[in-house]
Amino acid sequence: MQRFGALSGVLLALSIGVPGTIEAVTGETAVTSAALGLGTAFGAPAVSALYFHQAPAAGRLGAVGYAVNLVGLALFSGVAFALNLVVFFQGSDVLPAPSRVAVLGSVVVFVVGSLLFSASMVRAGVLPRLAAYGYGLFLPLLAFASRLPDGVWTSAVHVLAAASLARLSLAVWPKAGSTARPEQVR
Repeated sequence: MQRFGALSGVLLALSIGVPGTIEAVTGETAVTSAALGLGTAFGAPAVSALYFHQAPAAGRLGAVGYAVNLVGLALFSGVAFALNLVVFFQGSDVLPAPSRVAVLGSVVVFVVGSLLFSASMVRAGVLPRLAAYGYGLFLPLLAFASRLPDGVWTSAVHVLAAASLARLSLAVWPKAGSTARPEQVR
């Protein structure tokens, strides 16, 4: 399961970073929108692999951060799916008031969960520290950037969020012959 979670994290990173890079030049396209919308399915296994890799060192903050992040990720994944695979193809980004409230609530839970989970990764010191900080900075920015026009800055946020996710995911990839015991990585 750890390998599946790590692979899911890499696939999630690619589904964020590659479209983000392309959109810097082309703007949002049907292909990049679909990649972003479908890639969110890899979020839950990726975050689970990160958490279980550091769980013994993460303590209560890790458990709370993981729980809030997992719920926020599930909510925001639904938002990303709907925005990229439904709203995008309808040609209108106007949402009814109840939908706007639900999206905003999802974003808040996602941002709080990302910040708590990032803090737990930094505090536990098991996963790469720079990538753990990047998780807490760039994933929340990604949520806010999702409503901005495509451009160099939003693409940079996508690429940096993807780089943080990829680095964290590669850190939990089981090494050949290892006993799946986390190592201290700085």
